[in-house]
Amino acid sequence: MADLKLLEYLESYLTENRKERFKTVLAQRTKYFTVATEDVYQLHNTSAVIRSCDVFGIQEVNIVEEINSKRIDREIAMGAQKWVDLNRYHTTKSCIEDLKSKGYQIVATSPHAKDCDLIDFDISKRSCFFFGRETEGLSERVVEEADCFLKIPMVGFTESLNISVSAAIILQHVTSKLRKSDIKWQLTEAEQIEKRFDWIKKTLKDYDAIVERYTAKL
Repeated sequence: MADLKLLEYLESYLTENRKERFKTVLAQRTKYFTVATEDVYQLHNTSAVIRSCDVFGIQEVNIVEEINSKRIDREIAMGAQKWVDLNRYHTTKSCIEDLKSKGYQIVATSPHAKDCDLIDFDISKRSCFFFGRETEGLSERVVEEADCFLKIPMVGFTESLNISVSAAIILQHVTSKLRKSDIKWQLTEAEQIEKRFDWIKKTLKDYDAIVERYTAKL
């Protein structure tokens, strides 16, 4: 297959450590769970959520920018935006519709009459965890469209956590349970190959020139 030969050619420009790192990380990547942030005002919060997704193996992050539209803070994301796929939406409605069409249940991370403690969360369904604005929380649309509600039990005087902290706690818990389960959560072979191409392109400064040289040899 031409694509695989090209991939092998491109990888010859990487160090052995980098090639192995890509394969090791990809083996732990998943699209089974994903995250959505809704009009988060503080830029560093969105960036920190992206970083947590990278740390815990979440490949896709969905960002709703209906009200607040800002660039991702590269310094705080610490390069994580290179390795995680960002899906950006102008409306919460379009985000939810897209996620549901992909088979995700919508999980509202907000205290609710019918909420579920994190420890009891059922990982058997593909899920998107929604996080809302710092002060207002999730919009009415998310609350209305949510398939379930999830909360982190808290026993102190403080009644809420920063969204990036909440995301990290939730993702660490659900991904740990997922990897101990019999669920097929890994990326497909085709998805892994696609990511290898993508990550190589983001790594090699002369990517286009290298591809041209390869093509000229055919």
